[in-house]
Amino acid sequence: MQKQDRPRAKSGRNFLTVFVELESAGGIVLMAAAVLALIVANSPLSGIYVRLLDVPVQVRIGALDLHKPLILWINDGLMAIFFFLVGMELKREMAEGHLASLRSAALPAIAALGGILAPAGIYFLFNRGDAAAVRGWAIPTATDIAFALGVLSLLGSRVPPALKAFLLSVAIFDDLAAIVLIALLYTTELSGVALAIAGALTVILFVLNRLGIRKATPYLLIGIPLWVAVLKSGLHATLSGVVLAMFIPLRAPANTPSILRKLEHSLHPWVAFGVLPIFAFTNAGVSIGGLSLADMVHPVPLGIILGLFLGKQFGILALSWFAVRLRLAALPGAVTWRQLHAVAVLCGIGFTMSLFVASLAFEETTDLQGLERLGILLGTLVSGALGYFALSRALGRGNPPA
Repeated sequence: MQKQDRPRAKSGRNFLTVFVELESAGGIVLMAAAVLALIVANSPLSGIYVRLLDVPVQVRIGALDLHKPLILWINDGLMAIFFFLVGMELKREMAEGHLASLRSAALPAIAALGGILAPAGIYFLFNRGDAAAVRGWAIPTATDIAFALGVLSLLGSRVPPALKAFLLSVAIFDDLAAIVLIALLYTTELSGVALAIAGALTVILFVLNRLGIRKATPYLLIGIPLWVAVLKSGLHATLSGVVLAMFIPLRAPANTPSILRKLEHSLHPWVAFGVLPIFAFTNAGVSIGGLSLADMVHPVPLGIILGLFLGKQFGILALSWFAVRLRLAALPGAVTWRQLHAVAVLCGIGFTMSLFVASLAFEETTDLQGLERLGILLGTLVSGALGYFALSRALGRGNPPA
């Protein structure tokens, strides 16, 4: 039994290494896409940029008619691929990764809860008198894995692997919470027929999984009409990606990679270097020409900035301390409280998921559009910069222990 466990552990470490390296590189591309969006949105090309996002795109097959502007095809369509990848990561981590045991999952799970409650509370305090603005309370609760690991990668091998795993685990729990919040908070009027179709397709996925079908094609073919059904049901279309991921087989015969691992491995570069940069470019373009000091201190951006920067680090650190103090969890090996605090600051990098939640929260509130993106960008920038310097000082100049 011990001989069989060793290769699995080694494989797990290699997978984490590849994952972190890929996410780190993707985070750098993500930063570049966001910067490019800001430049274009504040240049003579801004008119072309806005018109590009509003280009109508229509797909019609018989009675089925999907007619949306380009930005919604990106947010509802391309991002479903991102959520499919997130769903597979969640399934793998909870089955055999860092979240597979209660002991290893306890601290990041409790920390993530603090990193959700505190930012949401800060945002609510600033916006409690505005019913429209309060809808955005979930915006500062997110952590962007790619962006945060991109900043972490700047410190190279000085970062202990256990600290990387903690950041990754907290961000995964944040993603799980975001999926639940999207389903609960941003559901429009439901269509019974579309929900029934989505339910039937989900049953088919379940049957394929139980029959032991180990080819990706049948699952992906069911995934396309599932996306359409969820889109028409009133639930957000990206949730279809998570549902599909839950039925992709993780187990495989000995010495062969599973479908889930192969799909995750092949999809990662497309998401990291395609889907997410496109999403960032189309959603991060904020025109700062007309912004005033009043806009900077408006409750919406102020609540987001303070929620991401102060709320994240306070919530994560506070609940982590209580969890360790009460012996509900333990600090990861070779990780100090100072390093944990620095990573908690980095968790204030909300970017991708924050922008996505904001697009849902203020979809019909034009008066607040732009202000939320301003808060996300500034909160992410402050958290990333100060988190980097805090972690650099916490790590010192030595190499981390093996």
